[in-house]
Amino acid sequence: MSSPLAPARPTRISLAVRDSSTMLRRNLLHARRYPSLTLNLLLTPIMLLLLFVYIFGDTMSAGIGGGAPDRSQYIAYIVPGLLLMTIGSTTIGTAVSVSNDMTEGIIARFRTMAIHRASVLVGHVIGSVVQSIVSVVLVGAVAVAIGFRSTDATVLEWILAFGLLVLFAMALTWIAVGMGLVSPNAEAASNNAMPLILLPLLSSAFVPLHSMPGWFQPIAEYQPFTPAIETLRGLLLGTEIGHNGWLAVVWCLGLAVLGYLWSTSKFNHDPK
Repeated sequence: MSSPLAPARPTRISLAVRDSSTMLRRNLLHARRYPSLTLNLLLTPIMLLLLFVYIFGDTMSAGIGGGAPDRSQYIAYIVPGLLLMTIGSTTIGTAVSVSNDMTEGIIARFRTMAIHRASVLVGHVIGSVVQSIVSVVLVGAVAVAIGFRSTDATVLEWILAFGLLVLFAMALTWIAVGMGLVSPNAEAASNNAMPLILLPLLSSAFVPLHSMPGWFQPIAEYQPFTPAIETLRGLLLGTEIGHNGWLAVVWCLGLAVLGYLWSTSKFNHDPK
């Protein structure tokens, strides 16, 4: 009979939370010690922002608005797409990090330890989401510095926009984790995850759907980035959201569930 003064045994949930927190700290420390990958991926959306605003801004704004060139109008148009593109860029680093863990033997070490198995992946996911949001804030700060404004958005719309960014980051991160698990090395993981940064270029991030060739419009419309971009654009700028809101949520939830099932299945059954 156990003593009433004996400490309570930790529950399965508390162990999972504890181990996931440990793995999260581990991944955040790695990101702090090796910031070059994160910085390189962060530079891509910032360079695109500056390129499209200062080089193509007048021409693109005249084409979209059908009137006189207005660079500030084009800044407002492309920032929502670039914020989501920033998330896609950051998750490429997640795929590389997971692949490194798989190929360098640390995962094999974790398998021999008394830790919650899912905590290894959960630590990667939460760490990546945190890095994604920090990267979004940095890109957003650059956008504000060069003229982006969202004065009409209410507090509720800002909260919904933040929630969409977090949900989108969670979805893409689980997909990136799966890509890292199936890649034989870090270079292959980076290549496999490239669609996460290329898909925004094939969406409504830089030009409206109606300006694209008719045969290409369905490709650009029915992919995860376009409804998310249009929803974020509507929340921040007051444009029409329509059916894009629920489409964005469905895409995020679907990708998150798919990525989670894919990642956990591969992680639990792959002995390497």
